[in-house]
Amino acid sequence: MSRKDSANPASDDQFGGPWTIAKLDTLEKYLNAYTTALKYKPRKDNPFKLMYIDAFAGTGDINLRQEDPEARAFIEGSARRAIKIKDKQFDRLIFVEKDPDRYGNLLRLERENVHRDIQVENLDANSFLRNMSEDWKTWRGVLFLDPFATDVEWSTIVKVAEFNALDTWLLFPISAITRILPTSKKPEDVSRKWASKLTRILGDEGWRDLYRASPQQPLFGCELSERDPGIDGIRRIYRDKLKGPVRAEIHGKIQCVRELEEYPSVQVHVLCWQLKPQSDTDRPEDSRPHSRRKQVKP
Repeated sequence: MSRKDSANPASDDQFGGPWTIAKLDTLEKYLNAYTTALKYKPRKDNPFKLMYIDAFAGTGDINLRQEDPEARAFIEGSARRAIKIKDKQFDRLIFVEKDPDRYGNLLRLERENVHRDIQVENLDANSFLRNMSEDWKTWRGVLFLDPFATDVEWSTIVKVAEFNALDTWLLFPISAITRILPTSKKPEDVSRKWASKLTRILGDEGWRDLYRASPQQPLFGCELSERDPGIDGIRRIYRDKLKGPVRAEIHGKIQCVRELEEYPSVQVHVLCWQLKPQSDTDRPEDSRPHSRRKQVKP
């Protein structure tokens, strides 16, 4: 499920549902556990500070979709929740938002919290992350990637893995991918524009292997091909790329990959993975949420 906070909290731009609340509640619980677990970890021989990065930060508040179009139900978004973490606050919070109106709302959120080290960037998330040049030996943190549609490129995942410092929560908009890939069509018939986009998202052209010869072939003419309907094939490709040695530049950089949540509904399928860097082996067990998959009905 893509997250697009309303640029104006009083606007009619409603979206999301119960899965949105479940997602944000899960994130908030994890941030509290993560910061508490690392509260006493920095030592003289291993000093570090904590950073939170929300690469698709929206506005900080969400106007939930209601059955009654006149109704309003505002909840705190991920950026505002990260600021609220109290037991061990993040030393720096970075909110990235490409949309200028939402960016303006984040600036107001920054001004509301002048005592905190908050950095707000009006940039493309992929460009920002790939150009980060922190001394990652002195930072640990959490990166939240909850994009609108298909905005996270594989090269960005590779770069973040190289940091070896950020627990990364990645929400993968699988429904958007399934809309790009028709069930009955040759991969060669996918438009050049969409083929290029798929390759940027998935890192290579492995998505073409989703197609096979159709069991029902015409007596004459070209061979027909098809892919399995649904999301399983696409999920398998992305999961294997994260877990296995498919891309050598990531293999060994990620300590584990946990498939945390699935939020299916009529319109939306979301997969959420937690990518933990090698250095996580030094972190206490209570900072690692149990691997699970659950369904949240719309």
